[in-house]
Amino acid sequence: MGIGDFFKRKKTKADEVQKTEDVKKKAQEVEAEFKEKKKTEEVKVKPPATKKIQEVKTGLAYRILEAPQVTEKATHLTKKNQYIFKIFPRANKSEVKKAVSELYGVNVLDVKIVKVPAKKRRLGKISGWRKGYKKAIVKIKDGQKIEVLPR
Repeated sequence: MGIGDFFKRKKTKADEVQKTEDVKKKAQEVEAEFKEKKKTEEVKVKPPATKKIQEVKTGLAYRILEAPQVTEKATHLTKKNQYIFKIFPRANKSEVKKAVSELYGVNVLDVKIVKVPAKKRRLGKISGWRKGYKKAIVKIKDGQKIEVLPR
């Protein structure tokens, strides 16, 4: 009996019946495990729906705040409890207020939004545009701080 004979071996009906029986046994085992897991999961206490909503809201800050802006003017404004953030163009004041208070855990008193326009720039013969952006000046309660640059 050579190697070629092994691969040419014809399958019999007994082999096919054995395979279908094996598949059925595995399916029954998987169903039994699934039912056991389902019973144990039903016993667990489900958390109230309000916690899920809070978790979802905290994850939305990255869609509103792009980055804190660290400039000379921004560092002077920190003495007045005002911080500057670059924000995404579609964000509004109420969304910025929620995002900053949730992300940094501070009480936001006021939000001012400034839209900085794009400017035309040249480098020799090549002319182009510097991107415009939107920024928010956020005023927080006295005595609270936001650490923009970790020390």
